[in-house]
Amino acid sequence: MDPAVKKTVLRWFTYGLHAVTAADGDEFALMTANFVTQSSFTPPHLTVAVEVESKTHRLIEASGAFAVNVYGADQRDLAGQLGRTSARSPEKVEGVAWRPGPETGSPLLADCLGWLECRVTGSLPSGDHTVYVAEVVEAGVNREGGPLIMSEAGFRHSG
Repeated sequence: MDPAVKKTVLRWFTYGLHAVTAADGDEFALMTANFVTQSSFTPPHLTVAVEVESKTHRLIEASGAFAVNVYGADQRDLAGQLGRTSARSPEKVEGVAWRPGPETGSPLLADCLGWLECRVTGSLPSGDHTVYVAEVVEAGVNREGGPLIMSEAGFRHSG
């Protein structure tokens, strides 16, 4: 396989940008993710891929839950800020307003368009990520607006 061709084709995929969040006790994590999709209507489920080495992964494993917060088109800077790793940039969460979700305690970001709280129902290793399948157990809208998508933000995953 030609690695350049593979990258080109994978970068044509359309992705939204979301903040995937998790908490366990007093510890919490906020990260930007683009590997998120709905995977069932009834009951509603999402599928999220989370890097194994991330703090978010560790907290999802411990709590069995996470939230997906939908960035607004005006939140490119926040998506970039939370896209840094916690290991290298532990200060990335400073100044980000959030509250614990009513069902799972996962952080719900105040300025995002809306959010979904999820309980993990299954997982599968996938290279350097774990794919989590989770039932949506609560949802909320914070404000109106269009979602931030990766191509419009100018971000590119490594492919």
